[in-house]
Amino acid sequence: MKVFINPGHHVTLDSGAVNPVTGDREVDIAIECAELVERYLLAVGVECTVGQYNELYEICDASNAYEADLFVSIHCNACVSHQARGTETYYTSYNGQRLANCIQSQIVRSLPTIDRGAKNGNLYVLKHTEAVAVLVELAFIDNMEDLSLLKNSIDDFARAIARSVTDYQIS
Repeated sequence: MKVFINPGHHVTLDSGAVNPVTGDREVDIAIECAELVERYLLAVGVECTVGQYNELYEICDASNAYEADLFVSIHCNACVSHQARGTETYYTSYNGQRLANCIQSQIVRSLPTIDRGAKNGNLYVLKHTEAVAVLVELAFIDNMEDLSLLKNSIDDFARAIARSVTDYQIS
């Protein structure tokens, strides 16, 4: 099994969401989580790579060229009110839903986050990637409680995602 891990956004071109109080950037948290997921998957013998690109088509092209079986895009959510909290995982296919449910379940069981569910999402990277694809919104970076969880428990998020991949692989 080959897994393509995409930390959402781009470190120099598109930071993604930013916490308005602290300045913490989505891209930085996503990269840290993605690199941890990669390390944990490699440790158990799962072939994987981390790929970060700015353009959506570049992300999909890279995953397709890698011939990934699974595609996991890691993000942090944001909301205008800064009040929303929790974790949600998006998918478009039946197998994507299975993987999304694995990830959502592992994160919610492992961390004190609000379960916003696995959801069918009409997202470019999910529709244009040949692999079974999901996009994980770890937590809301603009909510101070969720930001604290992201900053203090990123390793737990990464471990939950890695466990989900191995759970999906054997199911």
